[in-house]
Amino acid sequence: MFEKFVVILNPNRLWTFTSNNATKQRSINSFSFITKLLHIGDDSNAKVLKIILTNERVRAPFFTFLPNNYLLVHHYFKIMVTNKNDISVILSTYNQPEWLKKTLLGYEMQNVKNFELIIADDGSTDETKRLIEDFSKKLSYDVKHVWHEDKGFRKCAILNAAIKESRTDYLLFSDGDCIPHNDFIKTHLLYRRKNHFLSGGYFKLPLELSNAITLEDICNANCFDIQWLRKHGLHNSFKNNKLTAGKTKAWILNHFTPTKATWNGHNASGWKADIVAANGFDERMEYGGEDRELGERMINSGIKSIQIRYSAICIHLHHSRGYVTEAALQRNKEIRMYTRKYKITQTEFGLAT
Repeated sequence: MFEKFVVILNPNRLWTFTSNNATKQRSINSFSFITKLLHIGDDSNAKVLKIILTNERVRAPFFTFLPNNYLLVHHYFKIMVTNKNDISVILSTYNQPEWLKKTLLGYEMQNVKNFELIIADDGSTDETKRLIEDFSKKLSYDVKHVWHEDKGFRKCAILNAAIKESRTDYLLFSDGDCIPHNDFIKTHLLYRRKNHFLSGGYFKLPLELSNAITLEDICNANCFDIQWLRKHGLHNSFKNNKLTAGKTKAWILNHFTPTKATWNGHNASGWKADIVAANGFDERMEYGGEDRELGERMINSGIKSIQIRYSAICIHLHHSRGYVTEAALQRNKEIRMYTRKYKITQTEFGLAT
């Protein structure tokens, strides 16, 4: 586990304050040092938690730790310093490094930082591995890459492997081609309840719009701006409410939508204990309802679902689905019918297989 620390930076001096009271001081004359600082970790146990630019004159280090791991620096700042994460984000991916890069940047823009992120990689090539290694150096959160060999569509198996690697008691699942709104994680944390899982939705974009979104558009939230999207070819639709609804309207739409609150692989969260009790994802299943089947088993065990499809928003970038086969769809359908008919609560082909 990396030790997290805060950096206070002004034009003339830089100090780092670690969370275990071990103070490190550095004097610098150039902002260029910050680039090297962001890549710390190869020969150190330290990792930047937050960087603050200030015009204030920062003198000799003086800091006091308050309850709940808050750090008070010269009475100018109150910054949370903690190594404890409240939620694990698990993203599935397969050979979509450019989409994954945009998605990872979306998580950098989150207005909470108390999460770990695990990439469940269903056998991508080294291009994805290099992207993760290079881009994660620029991120403020921890990224773990879980990979297995490409032997066809085995998303359920790699998701189970990622669950085993998670280190929190609450898990949020999405895909490596779904850019989250900046309050995506915060919303899931806000709505989570014991004995429940959360069912979110997505806002799907066509290929042209998916390609048009730049990293800058993610940083300034253009990709969630309905006017910007219309300017780039988005058509009017009732689904646009996902991007425009305020809290009250979103609450109404969540409660009156005819769409069932199912476990959706692109946007769902639940307690790790409930997922483990269901033995995770059924590894017999390929594409087509494999995520929902897990939710159906949890519901059979008494877990209820909460609809948040208009509150927790992610942009789904376009991609083809060359891995879909009729045989797999039929087999998955039969498994789900069996799960519902016999009220199955735990698969024999999951985490503990």
